[in-house]
Amino acid sequence: MLAEQLTGQVTSHLSEIGNNILVHSDVAPEFEALQKAAKIAGFNLQIASGFRSFERQQLIWNNKYAGKTSVLDKNEQPLDLLPLSELEKLFAILHWSALPGASRHHWGTDFDIFDPNLLPAKQNLQLKVCEYSSGGYFQELDQWLSENMALFGFYRPYQTFLGGVAIEPWHISYSPIADKALQQLELSLIYDLIIKKNVLGKSLICQQLPMIYRQFICNINQLHYGK
Repeated sequence: MLAEQLTGQVTSHLSEIGNNILVHSDVAPEFEALQKAAKIAGFNLQIASGFRSFERQQLIWNNKYAGKTSVLDKNEQPLDLLPLSELEKLFAILHWSALPGASRHHWGTDFDIFDPNLLPAKQNLQLKVCEYSSGGYFQELDQWLSENMALFGFYRPYQTFLGGVAIEPWHISYSPIADKALQQLELSLIYDLIIKKNVLGKSLICQQLPMIYRQFICNINQLHYGK
């Protein structure tokens, strides 16, 4: 991918699939095949969040950094940022939210998925672990994806907690393209972009970027084919 595609600054590599969702053009048919298989199994597999631009990720980041929107702790509960040092706050935000320019959603290969038919009446989608785990309303969908998505090239980069990003059972990634994108997303590319943009905490981010790159960007689960 080009640098602008890797960092969410252009949409030239994307196609629209239903409800104004943008995905990588080469991933669209693969996701549609997964979606068709899910339908046969009785699920209405949909994307809650596909491509996310740099500007959108920057807004999410800045709102959390400024305390305008909630930052969750490791138990998915609202966290009081006031007692935290700037470094602790940075880590807390990174646990759930990607750095602008380094989100996998920039690539169009990664999606947050759900089944609207399984949502209880008047219940909004929260994208919390409890929705997908044992007893959650997406548990069966989660199990079906675990058994079948690798057959279509998809996996969960945040399947287990590795000391960086939180567990995200809703986040699936198309390995053949996403793996290459991650290799191309060099630390210097992120640094140069953060310096130029209005990203809150940029001085601390740039100071900590080598660690952020290792722990929160490259530190992911790998695809395992087969059931």
